Amino acid sequence: MNTTAHHPAGTEAPARKAPAPVSAGRLRLVSTAAELRALPRRGRRAVVMTMGALHEGHATLIRTARAHVGPEGQVVVTVFVNPLQFGAGEDLDRYPRTLDADLVVAAEAGADAVFAPSAEEVYPGGEPQVRISAGPMGDVLEGASRPGHFDGMATVVAKLLHLTAPDAAYFGQKDAQQLAIVTRMARDLNFPVEIVGVPTVREDDGLALSSRNRYLSAAERRTALALSRALFAARDRLAAEEALRVRAEAGTHSEARAAGLAAMGEDRAAADAHALAYAASADSPQGPAVARAAARAVLDDAARLDPPLELDYLELVDPETFTPVPDADRAPDEGPYKGGYEGEAVLAVAARVGTTRLIDNIRLTFGPAVPQSGPPSAGEPR
Repeated sequence: MNTTAHHPAGTEAPARKAPAPVSAGRLRLVSTAAELRALPRRGRRAVVMTMGALHEGHATLIRTARAHVGPEGQVVVTVFVNPLQFGAGEDLDRYPRTLDADLVVAAEAGADAVFAPSAEEVYPGGEPQVRISAGPMGDVLEGASRPGHFDGMATVVAKLLHLTAPDAAYFGQKDAQQLAIVTRMARDLNFPVEIVGVPTVREDDGLALSSRNRYLSAAERRTALALSRALFAARDRLAAEEALRVRAEAGTHSEARAAGLAAMGEDRAAADAHALAYAASADSPQGPAVARAAARAVLDDAARLDPPLELDYLELVDPETFTPVPDADRAPDEGPYKGGYEGEAVLAVAARVGTTRLIDNIRLTFGPAVPQSGPPSAGEPR
C-alpha cells in the first residue's frame, strides 16, 4: 500500500474497567493481544495511536479515521504510555492516566475499540533487546534534546502496527518529526499500511492542543502562546515579503507604489515605497532568512516575559528528511528569487515554560511566487 506522510504517538493505560455507555454507543475495551486478535474485523481498519489523556486533537484524529473508513470500517484507538519514549528526568511518572475519560472521548468520536495494554503486555520480559532505530532523522531536533526518544517511539509504533494490523494509521502533524520518521519507517520496512497525517488542532488563541498543556499555570499559558505566534509571524512575514517582491518586479516602482497606496492607505505610502524598493534590491533577505527572523523576534520577546520562555530550538527543515534548510540570499545578478530552497519546509520550535516542555511547527512554502499557506489549522486565529 501507499505510505502517505504525517504524525504518531505511542501510549499506555492502567484500569481494566468496562466502559460505560455513552451517546456514541458502546465500544470494546481490550487489554491483551489475544483479545485484540479476537476482535471481529470488518471493512477497512484504521488505528489511532495515543498516549491517553485524550483531547480534541485526538478526537479529530478519530473522527478523520472514521470518515475515511466509513460506517462499514473499523477504528481502533490504542492507549499506551510507552516507557521507551521517556528519558531520564522526563515526566513518565506524572504523565496523566485517564482511561475512563479517554473511553468516553474515543466512543463519542466514533471509535469501535480501545486497545489499552499494560507495559508487560507490550514488552513481555521487560525492555526489548531488539529495537527499531530512527537513524539520522532521530538524532536531530527532538532527538538531540531527548536521546533515544525516537528509537523508543519507532519501536512501539512498529509493535502496535503489527498487533492492530490496520489498513491505515492516523497521526497528527503537530509532532512533525515523529510523523516523518513513522512515514519513512513504513516505507523502508515495507509495512503494508497507509500513514495519514491530520492537521494540528489549536485552541481559539492558537495554542496547539497537547496533553502537557494541563501542566501550565495561567501565566505560563500566556507565555506559551509565543510558540504559535512565532510560527504565524514567520508565515505572515514570508507571505508579505514575497507579495512585496512580486509587486516590485511586476511593474515600475510608481505602479507598485500605487498598488501599495490602494492596499495600505496613504499614511503608509512612504513605508510602502521603502519596502518595495528594498524588496527589489540585492540586499533583501530571501525566504528562509525572513521566516526565521520573524519567528525569532517573537520568541526573543517571550524570553523577557514573566515567566520567561526558554527556547530549545527554532529550526527550518526539509519535511521528509529533517535536514536543515539553509539561509541563502539572492545574488544581485541572478534573478528574482535565489533563496537557496524551493518547496515545502517545516519550521519547528521547542521551548520550556516553567517545568513544561512544548513543541509546535508549521509548514511553509518557498519559491519564486507568493507562498501557498493554505487554510489555518483548526483553532488557529483567522
